[in-house]
Amino acid sequence: MANDLQVLNALDVAKTQLYHFTAIVIAGMGFFTDAYDLFCISMVTKLLGRIYYHHDNALKPGSLPPNVSAAVNGVAFCGTLAGQLFFGWLGDKMGRKRVYGMTLMIMVICSIASGLSFGHTPKSVMTTLCFFRFWLGFGIGGDYPLSATIMSEYANKKTRGAFIAAVFAMQGFGILAGGMVAIIVSSAFKGAFPAPAYEVDALASTVSQADFVWRIILMFGAIPAGLTYYWRMKMPETARYTALVAKNVKQAANDMSKVLQVEIEAEPEKVAAISEAKGANEFGLFSKEFLRRHGLHLLGTASTWFLLDIAFYSQNLFQKDIFSAIGWIPPAKTMNALEEVYKIARAQTLIALCSTVPGYWFTVAFIDRIGRFAIQLMGFFFMTVFMFALALPYHHWTLKDNRIGFVVMYSLTFFFANFGPNATTFVVPAEIFPARLRSTCHGISAAAGKAGAMVGAFGFLYAAQPTDPTKTDAGYPPGIGVRNSLIVLGCVNFLGMLFTFLVPESNGKSLEEMSRENEGEEETVAEMRATSGRTVPV
Repeated sequence: MANDLQVLNALDVAKTQLYHFTAIVIAGMGFFTDAYDLFCISMVTKLLGRIYYHHDNALKPGSLPPNVSAAVNGVAFCGTLAGQLFFGWLGDKMGRKRVYGMTLMIMVICSIASGLSFGHTPKSVMTTLCFFRFWLGFGIGGDYPLSATIMSEYANKKTRGAFIAAVFAMQGFGILAGGMVAIIVSSAFKGAFPAPAYEVDALASTVSQADFVWRIILMFGAIPAGLTYYWRMKMPETARYTALVAKNVKQAANDMSKVLQVEIEAEPEKVAAISEAKGANEFGLFSKEFLRRHGLHLLGTASTWFLLDIAFYSQNLFQKDIFSAIGWIPPAKTMNALEEVYKIARAQTLIALCSTVPGYWFTVAFIDRIGRFAIQLMGFFFMTVFMFALALPYHHWTLKDNRIGFVVMYSLTFFFANFGPNATTFVVPAEIFPARLRSTCHGISAAAGKAGAMVGAFGFLYAAQPTDPTKTDAGYPPGIGVRNSLIVLGCVNFLGMLFTFLVPESNGKSLEEMSRENEGEEETVAEMRATSGRTVPV
């Protein structure tokens, strides 16, 4: 019955028009900012080490101690996980639109505050930086379930996958923007304040003005988020929330009449029938009925996102370490502080431009043609293949003549992550759960992903250290090395491929059909007809 409402049918069959693209841009700019804020930190951690942890007469430039590095890199993920659970739940309780602006303002304020981290000692600066990045992550976390749910509930069923994937694909541009901003800022300061390499003059290699560089890079993330706040507040509440959760179909019809520019009937009789029959479909998240209908689906979406993010965030956050290990970035002592930022940013921008961004948009192009399941399975498969292809002959790739080949293979793992599970794990949870639990379930799935990101961020940091204690970074215990770490990530990707079989295909189906929103309602209405003798519209 829910999918017989005219307002929902109108959304399902609507032609692609301006409001779809407006929604993609408004929701997508949040994801642009999310990716920028989460990944820009990896370009300035080496600089933070040089500025705040310099030791006189040391052979290598200063680096963040292991516990500080883990906190700086991972604290935003802790906040993101908390935000995904909290705002996912709140989006189902208060409505998508009412919560949408809150997340954006948190992101704007905390991006600026991160860059203004204060203190007279390294410990105080790192503590305030971690504090603000936790709350920045909290706001970012809310953007995941809300953006996905809003886009899925606005879209038509023919191109819904492409629209949700397009919102997520803005992450690629956010990662690219992070690299480009770091390149521009570091180049400008490098030109204005020339400095010798560390091995020539250790103290002079880090100019005092370098402290502004990391702050500017972090604060830039507030700009795109701030620019979209007004437009987020002008978006109407989604019709599916208004009609199916708030039970106000008249308001839903009015909102969508303006958006779609067509006349839509409010149909109060059908709403009354749905409300009277709602007992069949009002089960909660922790009920046996939810477990029966959607338990395996939630396990599938959460486990695949968890496994993906272990590999994906390990690769993204520690590209600089891998590039250094194969010699693509020169040894730190041969560069000054600003030159190191520039070369790390240049390497990560090249990877984003050649593999990350194209991978996202391949998903947008093909997700409604070949389906979510096929893309996710294919992505995990090729990530596994390329990870083992890098790891098993690892010594071969470290030879100078083969380093370009390593970078190409490494880029392909990013391409198939994004033309694969990194996009589909975001899309599917927004399509297969009931409207009143959609944001919550997406938040749970996304939070599982961020738990995986934390495993990747903290685990890879230690695991990738050389097995030889004399070659580890300062303060780190020996690890299993880059080669064995890549083998572990390959195994993680293979597990992701297996758990993909728990996730249903939602291509071409309405949200109500996928979530079985009206299961049980027809039977209840039939009983009402039989006992009352009156006509109930269906």
